[in-house]
Amino acid sequence: MSASSFDAVLDSAPVREAARLLGEAARTGTACDPVKPLLEDGGIGAAYAVQHLLTEAAIGAGRRVVGRKIGLTSVAVQRQLGVDQPDFGVLLDDMAFGSGQEVPLSRLIQPKVEAEIAFVVDRDLDADRPTLGHVLGVIGYALPAIEIVDSRVRDWRISIFDTIADNASSGLYVLGSSPKKIDSLDLALCGMSLEKAGEPVSVGCGAACLGNPLNAVVWLARTVAETGRPLRAGDIVLSGALGPMVSVSAGDVFEARISGLGNVSAMFSEG
Repeated sequence: MSASSFDAVLDSAPVREAARLLGEAARTGTACDPVKPLLEDGGIGAAYAVQHLLTEAAIGAGRRVVGRKIGLTSVAVQRQLGVDQPDFGVLLDDMAFGSGQEVPLSRLIQPKVEAEIAFVVDRDLDADRPTLGHVLGVIGYALPAIEIVDSRVRDWRISIFDTIADNASSGLYVLGSSPKKIDSLDLALCGMSLEKAGEPVSVGCGAACLGNPLNAVVWLARTVAETGRPLRAGDIVLSGALGPMVSVSAGDVFEARISGLGNVSAMFSEG
């Protein structure tokens, strides 16, 4: 989509109404009805236009973009949500938590958790059509992560239009604290176990994420390069779920173990 075409989509009444509904849901903590009926005539571009408007509003309110998240890379998660392709959203500075830090449920509406591999970019990626080689050349290190996904759409009744518009159903995220270089890791075969109170509730491996989490990062790098907003030094990339999502309640403690990368934990409080 050209810049002029995208600007026209941004100004359309259905896109602005979808952004208003999702923004109000986020502000009040009360989920809204699906926005798909407003967006499907405009295609996927309309959904990303909503996401762009909401991101610009967040930046205008003083928040800062610190990376991207890739969604719907696991076949298991795609089946859960009834969609069949990846998407992406932005990570904002106030979405991050450290391992073991309490996460207040008051910031979320209907959260779920999933274990992922996070990558940190240490150099700008300026290639027009990035390859795996380009991606390998700019990744500084990897970390275990727990993404706390959320939806501003009531009861998670989402389509691909809803989740893209809603910043790829992002909520918050938790990063581990032991960075690892990736040259000694088999990212496709690394096993993952997500435990709640010591009991496994989701298992998987790197291959669940588009065959290899690096494949997901290549997809993202190409997609955002096409939009004129490529990956930059310092960006955090959440590469996608390694297994099914799990619902969250107050008092839950989750720990994700990813072979070769270590552990990361998330604790949920009522506040």
